[in-house]
Amino acid sequence: MIFERAARREFAQAAAGISVALLAILTSTQLIRLLKDAAGGRIVPEAVASLLGFAALNFMPVLLSLTLFVAILLSLSRAYRDSEMVIWFTSGQPLTAWVRPVLRFALPIVGAIALLSWFLSPWAYHSRDEYKQKLSARSELAQVSPGAFQEVSNGQRVIFVEALAEDASMVGNVFVASVQDGKLGVVMSDTGFQRFAENGDRFVVLESGRRYEVEPGTPEFKVMEFERYQVRVEDGEAKPVVRSPKTMPITDLLLDASPRARGELVWRIGVPVSALVLALLAIPLGFVNPRAGRSANLLIAIPIYAIYSNLLSVSQAWVAQGKLSFWVGLWAVHALMLLPLLFLFYQRMIVGTPFVRRKA
Repeated sequence: MIFERAARREFAQAAAGISVALLAILTSTQLIRLLKDAAGGRIVPEAVASLLGFAALNFMPVLLSLTLFVAILLSLSRAYRDSEMVIWFTSGQPLTAWVRPVLRFALPIVGAIALLSWFLSPWAYHSRDEYKQKLSARSELAQVSPGAFQEVSNGQRVIFVEALAEDASMVGNVFVASVQDGKLGVVMSDTGFQRFAENGDRFVVLESGRRYEVEPGTPEFKVMEFERYQVRVEDGEAKPVVRSPKTMPITDLLLDASPRARGELVWRIGVPVSALVLALLAIPLGFVNPRAGRSANLLIAIPIYAIYSNLLSVSQAWVAQGKLSFWVGLWAVHALMLLPLLFLFYQRMIVGTPFVRRKA
């Protein structure tokens, strides 16, 4: 039908603009956090892009669900404001006739949300943890960021390098503070470089510097000058990533009967189901009363979305903690949200006003 094609086209245009805006907001927020961590030396700068990509895959299911809900809501609100819905009802068409075009538009997006939450997001969580383990296993020199104090060796050593070559072969103005055998040692050097021994061992050689050594709580203090001071460095061994329910694909979750896996399964299944319920809920919520303002329905829609999302999170937590049965947690929240859906459809179709009967 021409009507269905026009409706789906308008839904798609609204969804495109909303998704770009939401993606820009969430990506910018995550990027600021990662850049803050990189500036503080907690992650290396070259890891920012990869971690940002993993984070984007993680929040895409929620982003698409919100995009679907708002796109349908705004499109129907525009139809009410432009009096198109008046013509629609005058011609004898019920509000339920919008269910078919909404479902035909929503089902592919719901399928994408299911694919993301069931497979791609767990892969992104696992890949992110694996990538972080590889970064933490790199040599101390490779973890250093120029101009920032960096803790290495589980906080036993603090390194500051003012200048660092791209291949980490040369360093300038080095400061190293470490605790060894109960003594605090500080090494300062103007320049340094890497040297590889014949057996493959790697050494950092510092030139023209000083070493200060002091035992805390005693007056003993030593100052040593050196022309060359070399330290053996090596890459740590990357620890295997611990498998958690958040990193498991849905096929593995179905076979895992532990409470944490059951709770994660409630969330994985609940996200696409909630997106479908929200898409249908947007149909009656699209009603706009000119006397109440152009955005009055958004003031109702936003709390409904927040309540739905929070109830889903609470249900997941209770199932994971063993406080709620898996089967009850799986359907209870969605069944609860069907009540306002049916009530709002009744109000729009039978009563004719949003929440109260029209006064004479």
